[in-house]
Amino acid sequence: MKLPETIVWTGKSIRLLDQTLLPGAVKYRECATLEEAAEAIRSLRVRGAPAIGVMAAYTLALAIRRDNPQSAAAFFDSMRRNVEAIDATRPTAHNLAWALRQCAAVAKRTGSDDPGTLSRAVIDEADRIAAEDRELCRRIGAAGSPLVPDGAGVLTHCNAGALATAGMGTALAPLYMAWEEGRRFHVYADETRPLWQGARLTAWELSQSGIPVSVLCDGAAASLIASGRIDLVIVGADRITASGDVANKIGTYGVALAAERHDVPFYVAAPRSTFDLSLSDGSSIPIEQRPPGEVTAPLGTPLAPAGVEGWNPAFDVTPASLVTRFITDAGVIAPPFYETIGTLFGGEATGGGEREGGNRPG
Repeated sequence: MKLPETIVWTGKSIRLLDQTLLPGAVKYRECATLEEAAEAIRSLRVRGAPAIGVMAAYTLALAIRRDNPQSAAAFFDSMRRNVEAIDATRPTAHNLAWALRQCAAVAKRTGSDDPGTLSRAVIDEADRIAAEDRELCRRIGAAGSPLVPDGAGVLTHCNAGALATAGMGTALAPLYMAWEEGRRFHVYADETRPLWQGARLTAWELSQSGIPVSVLCDGAAASLIASGRIDLVIVGADRITASGDVANKIGTYGVALAAERHDVPFYVAAPRSTFDLSLSDGSSIPIEQRPPGEVTAPLGTPLAPAGVEGWNPAFDVTPASLVTRFITDAGVIAPPFYETIGTLFGGEATGGGEREGGNRPG
């Protein structure tokens, strides 16, 4: 099964698949400067929490190389300024800030005063993050595949496949593995307004892989779940708190509520880098507000009357109580999430007081 390659580091630039053009055109875009790379992140030419993390790491390497620092002091000044600029591009995805911290920490640990050595350390760490993401996707797929039965109806929201990562995806990875293992099922992809990531990206990606997929209006998801044709819901995540609250694409919360009402398992697939143990619950997650024109004039086509404002949060927060299981690179974890998420990281979660986790079937 050949999956699309999202991000490629050429040594002088970042080559990325421009997802704003899909499915109409498959074109790669070269980003040779910080400004070009930051624009690509903000405009969703590259998107998905893991992919944004990989992109952020390579963007930092690109920006430092352009600055060409001549001393260790100049290198660390360049790194600080560029980390701040890249971190500001999209505030909700935890992988972005995580990847930047990883690169900065590795550079500091070298103990070197040579700016060339320090720059190489950042590039090597970006390479490692990309390679690790590919492996983590594979592990998520292996952990979640047994949850996908033969003949199932599967609902997903937004895109959390190969296009959202450096590998085979998070939410779609278990589906790809289950398909390769011989199980057959049908995927229903919410269109995911206002930017149609489900219709444009998930449906394209799955159809390219030969997996049958139907696209539905976001507002039809609850009715489809109630019809009995959905056996499981699986989504990705942009940030997960210590208690198990999940920030994901706007509309996820409503899908989770419908799944709970009809006793359909609701799974969240994400690598450990998406967990933010500094936050106790979802009320502390920063929610990105995107341009209102994406709602009133989606994909550039005006639909609302002139002068009418749009409200456009990019994400919502699904409480841990609605999550059946988390599918991670370290395996599948069940409630109580405050305890099991802590165990993922070698101890208690550190974000705050204990809360009820999910208690869903499945």
